[in-house]
Amino acid sequence: MWGLGFVLLLGLAFSVSEYLARQWMPRTQTGFEIGAPFQLTDHTGQIVTEEIFTGRASAVFFGFTHCPEICPTTLNDLANARQALAEGREKLQIVFITLDPERDTVEVLKDFIPYFGEQVTGITGKPENVLELARDWGIFWERIQTSGGGYTLDHTATVFLLNEQGRMTGTIDIAEPPDVVEAKLKKLVTRL
Repeated sequence: MWGLGFVLLLGLAFSVSEYLARQWMPRTQTGFEIGAPFQLTDHTGQIVTEEIFTGRASAVFFGFTHCPEICPTTLNDLANARQALAEGREKLQIVFITLDPERDTVEVLKDFIPYFGEQVTGITGKPENVLELARDWGIFWERIQTSGGGYTLDHTATVFLLNEQGRMTGTIDIAEPPDVVEAKLKKLVTRL
């Protein structure tokens, strides 16, 4: 008898908490929050904050300009998928955040970013601020020394999809085929 009463009480408590959560949950937002407030610099030298992720959907990628393959290929694939959208492409921006701010200065990004189209923004800043942002997003990166005294980076190669409120709604894996990437971007912009 006590066991049955306890189970009923738990069920009632769960139902009430679910009801209250649904009443207070904003209905216009989907996804979940990622990152934290920041103040960095874009590839044109303008100050940018987390507000860059509001007002339009965003495809966000962390990488570095000296990357031999993955980073430029990912940016190119995103730019092509964005361009292929029949409708809604103006609602989507691509944001590239460097993991190598020591080499990826505003000047370097200013030369690099235009290769991928007008709706791509490059972000850099002081190394400690950039790397704090990467940690806030849960990005893995590791500096790997190469022969000749140089270095490369191993890093998370996921593209994060954010709605116009700056909330994450999905991801793109670099191994996904172009039609899947385009479908995910189309779904993202049609939600707006």
